[in-house]
Amino acid sequence: MGRGMSRPAPKSFHVKSFGCQMNVYDGARMAELLEAQGMHAADSADAADLVVLNTCHIREKAAEKVYSDIGRIVKKAADAEEGRARPMIAVAGCVAQAEGPEIPRRAPAVDIVVGPQAYHNLPQLVADAAEGRRALDTDMPAASKFDALPKRRRQGPTAFLTVQEGCDKFCTYCVVPYTRGAEISRPWGAIVDEAKALVDAGAREITLLGQNVNAWTGEDDRGRTQGLDGLIRALDALPGLARIRYTTSHPNDMSDGLIAAHGEVAKLMPFLHLPVQAGSDRILKAMNRSHDAAGYLRLIERVRAARPDIAVSGDFIVGFPGETDEDFEATLAIVRAVDHAQAFSFKYSPRPGTPAASMDGQVAPAVMDERLQRLQALLNEQQHRFNLATVGKRCEVLIERDGKKPGQRIGKSPWLQSVIVEDGPAIGTLVTVDIVSAGPNSLSGALVEQKAA
Repeated sequence: MGRGMSRPAPKSFHVKSFGCQMNVYDGARMAELLEAQGMHAADSADAADLVVLNTCHIREKAAEKVYSDIGRIVKKAADAEEGRARPMIAVAGCVAQAEGPEIPRRAPAVDIVVGPQAYHNLPQLVADAAEGRRALDTDMPAASKFDALPKRRRQGPTAFLTVQEGCDKFCTYCVVPYTRGAEISRPWGAIVDEAKALVDAGAREITLLGQNVNAWTGEDDRGRTQGLDGLIRALDALPGLARIRYTTSHPNDMSDGLIAAHGEVAKLMPFLHLPVQAGSDRILKAMNRSHDAAGYLRLIERVRAARPDIAVSGDFIVGFPGETDEDFEATLAIVRAVDHAQAFSFKYSPRPGTPAASMDGQVAPAVMDERLQRLQALLNEQQHRFNLATVGKRCEVLIERDGKKPGQRIGKSPWLQSVIVEDGPAIGTLVTVDIVSAGPNSLSGALVEQKAA
């Protein structure tokens, strides 16, 4: 990186994204940036002149996994047929932000390092790397990167749309405030314009994204201050848009208006991902979550009062420093009280630079393993029970992709379950199905009727 040796500009690229939906969105936007420069997407890293590793730093050993990927790319290039140059390698995303110049020092094969708030500069960084110049950008500029991105041109039936980035919550286990920066909200007009473009390009469902998406605020086209519920109501008016979702939310930002929207906006799907992380008030305080278990349960009750059929999803961390058996039992208790349709659960892993990494009472790995197995068994049981309760219902399914067998299509129910449908309804259509069977991870639906796209 930056060794003064020029190389041919890449003609093809491959973006590999890890982690959350925001990374998927960012990866798609980087691909559009590169296509706008005349490059074409390759099916795999092996066939690309430029490989972009769009990284996530939330989970344990995230940086180590990136270095392993870099090693594999270099080795495959060395083993390939003579005359094929090693691809240019770019490390993007949150690991790039956290590690910065350490990445090329540790892995000299890396040509470009670009953080999640600077990826709109990727074309210039590629040009710099091709000319042998230093290509590192981990700035967090105040100006919105979204203004520099190309207009969306192609879209499948579902689309992600980032409306908010960054976090001001500073949970003691989390690196997001350090890798994504402070909470910022995209302007109302920019979001509505991008949503219209996505619908014009074929999207029938839009998922609004943010680290704390329900912290979004902005002024509408009349100068009135709006929260996420106001934005959702504006998108509800878009012709051709059939479904709206949002993720990920924080309990502190679950406003009265947003709760009401779940009962009043037909296009807002009956699904809420609202992480609680733990059931022990003592652990929640140590996590700096700023809510307690009782308050969280009252919030869930209010949402269910507004939308009785809503499916609730959450995140859980087991083995946070200082967690006792009693604390863990409190987590199991809140899981039972909420009765989740889906959930994500993880063992605590220290992130360098976060307060929790240096806390006393680090929990032994064997204890974390046992607790995670118990928690996941309960969550899996709840998910399967929720799926079984869907059998016999009639609902709409948005067809997203082909299934494994001829004639099969797979789509999502309103409650974000995967539904397998026979008889080949067209991708991008909303079909009415009767749910006839359910497994732990998917449903089967019998086609009733189909709505035109």
